[in-house]
Amino acid sequence: MRLHIGLLLFPDVTQLDLTGPYEVFAKFPDTEVHLLWKTLDPVTAAGGLRLLPATTFAESPQLDLICVPGGAGMNRLLNDEETLDFVRRQASGARYVTSVCTGSLVLGAAGLLRGKRATTHWMSLPMLAAFGCEPVAERVVVDGNVITGGGVTAGIDFALTVAGELFGADTARRIQLGIEYDPRPPFDAGTPERADASLVATVREAAAARQGEREAAVEQAADRLGND
Repeated sequence: MRLHIGLLLFPDVTQLDLTGPYEVFAKFPDTEVHLLWKTLDPVTAAGGLRLLPATTFAESPQLDLICVPGGAGMNRLLNDEETLDFVRRQASGARYVTSVCTGSLVLGAAGLLRGKRATTHWMSLPMLAAFGCEPVAERVVVDGNVITGGGVTAGIDFALTVAGELFGADTARRIQLGIEYDPRPPFDAGTPERADASLVATVREAAAARQGEREAAVEQAADRLGND
């Protein structure tokens, strides 16, 4: 049977959260990958890249795997009932419920992470606890049928993990070799544990407004879930 994978697309998405996994998913055998949004209008990602949804929420088939990427734009989704209802409906029939980066906060706001272990971007990791989730500082976290990836570039690791779950390690290795995924970063500054403390402080300061908005949205979403 043909596998249906859906990636949520929304304004101000971090495009690599989406396009990294998409590159891997598109190489799965007998699989159709859907870019999903409320309309088919072009969507502008953070940084200006314009992307085209292929399927609307209303026209989406039942997905075997739903994936929510992250980015500044997901702040608005945390209390967007139309999007949260779509994610919940799809998750109820999906084999796998997944996310990359801060997309896991959307899963949390939809009530899908209670009692689960999950990860997200390091700056937002503590926020997962508001949704009854155990935050885990790992590149990829698998908890039953919930698979979450860490920040941005972890999306490729995440998608290869999904490949292994669905099709076995040999298929995942073939895809990894085909895309020559052999990361060797020129600088050892990819996590707050290894980066210089002053660099971490600078990055946090630059993101303070977005993170403050996110914390408020998370609190509102968590309060709503608590009242359901």
